[in-house]
Amino acid sequence: MSRLQTRFAELKEQNRAALVTFVTAGDPSYDTSLAILKGLPGAGADVIELGMPFTDPMADGPAIQLANIRALGAKQNLAKTLQMVREFREGNTETPLVLMGYFNPIHMYGVPRFIADAKEAGVDGLIVVDLPPEHNGELCDPAQVAGLDFIRLTTPTTDDVRLPTVLNGSSGFVYYVSVAGVTGAGAATLEHVEEAVARLRRHTDLPISIGFGIRTPEQAAAIARLADGVVVGSALIDHIANASTPAQAVDGVLSLCAALADGVRKARVS
Repeated sequence: MSRLQTRFAELKEQNRAALVTFVTAGDPSYDTSLAILKGLPGAGADVIELGMPFTDPMADGPAIQLANIRALGAKQNLAKTLQMVREFREGNTETPLVLMGYFNPIHMYGVPRFIADAKEAGVDGLIVVDLPPEHNGELCDPAQVAGLDFIRLTTPTTDDVRLPTVLNGSSGFVYYVSVAGVTGAGAATLEHVEEAVARLRRHTDLPISIGFGIRTPEQAAAIARLADGVVVGSALIDHIANASTPAQAVDGVLSLCAALADGVRKARVS
């Protein structure tokens, strides 16, 4: 079993959802970003999504767009992001880590080289926002052959006709984007999320993680009662944007992570 399969299976036995945290690699600097990355598991993150900085992150809202700009300004690139994963793995061999981003940097790096280097570095899965299932042969299929999970995004506008196509070849978990908008957008209603999870479960046995717009421990707990995973990104990144010092950035992200983790862990306690 992959690290993702193992983690979700363990949490299912514990009757709780996963806290999935997103940060952008290299934001605001390599060293600070690495300190945050290394600290997330201890603060309660069950799965980590690490953003690959890109100049045109069209699915992301202002917070993550600015995180990309800060990271690129600090000279972060895909090679450095993979090195960051290697350094993370020196002290952590259990926490699943997924790279999230866009196809252009991977294409420029070279797909076969990227897959080999990502696997060697200790990456567990990929979320590539702008690569639809019609292009599975370009990255999804060879990545899965190499043992990397390929996680698909589904949205409120992905209907029952389209869903089987989107889910074809998916592995690891399904990422349900709960609002029709960019990252950091307003949260969906719980009724909507409950209906969406029920519909997705009719199409897949994969764990379902919900993201976009979750900012507080209370919101995380509410989603954790309905889904297999709760994804939080922009709220964490805001602490980096608002920090005056690197230490403040690290402390802010990890403190919120701990509070979110507490909410998720207590969500299903009767």
